[in-house]
Amino acid sequence: MKDIQSQLDHRRVDIKKVGVKTICYPITVLDKAKKRQHTVATVNMYVNLPHRFKGTHMSRFIEILNRFHGEIDLNSFHRILEEMKKRLQAEAAHIEISFPYFLRKDNNSELLQACRYDCQMHGSLENTDELELQFVVPISLPVNIQKTASLPSSLGHWGNAVITVRFRHFVWIEDLIMLVEKGVLDVQLAGDGHNHESILSVEGLTSKISERLMTQKEVKWYSVTVENLGEGYSTFAATESGER
Repeated sequence: MKDIQSQLDHRRVDIKKVGVKTICYPITVLDKAKKRQHTVATVNMYVNLPHRFKGTHMSRFIEILNRFHGEIDLNSFHRILEEMKKRLQAEAAHIEISFPYFLRKDNNSELLQACRYDCQMHGSLENTDELELQFVVPISLPVNIQKTASLPSSLGHWGNAVITVRFRHFVWIEDLIMLVEKGVLDVQLAGDGHNHESILSVEGLTSKISERLMTQKEVKWYSVTVENLGEGYSTFAATESGER
């Protein structure tokens, strides 16, 4: 049988993205307290196809993913991207993994509460590799504070902070989550005063979280977006800092 996908294509049309998406796949991520945490991810894998090829073998994406089964973490991303680029003879390779991460906290009761944080790791390899981690931290402010501020509010859930980081060195996901939550706590404590309306805003939260992230030498670049979810409309603020 002829290998149609690897035949030369004389039309000279570059395909920007070709691959597989929404693969539901079990993965293992690093956990500071328990060393490893098992979760289920949604995986997208794609490459930039040179114009000289008509197509690519989609099954090879799955083969590569299966080879790294149980070992998908920040350390293995580079090896996965290298193999994708080499086996598929691509100019660039990309992988996106979205997964829920669970962090147990003491909620001052006899039971431990597991809080969910939606995370995504995005890796790209062309000449050099780039890796980004994005995670979402739910924000809940005390109801009495919400009522005193001229902000949209939804019952039980104020909004979200979406954080994207690039690393100089390894850092635990838990540490980044706790850092963001300390920034939110800073705003809550500042809001205990009389003039807190200007602080309890998407701008105030974005600034406080950014101040916390600035202290992390392991992070070379970050972006922060805070959204307040309201009835009929939402407000947001965003910032970024560091080396791209």
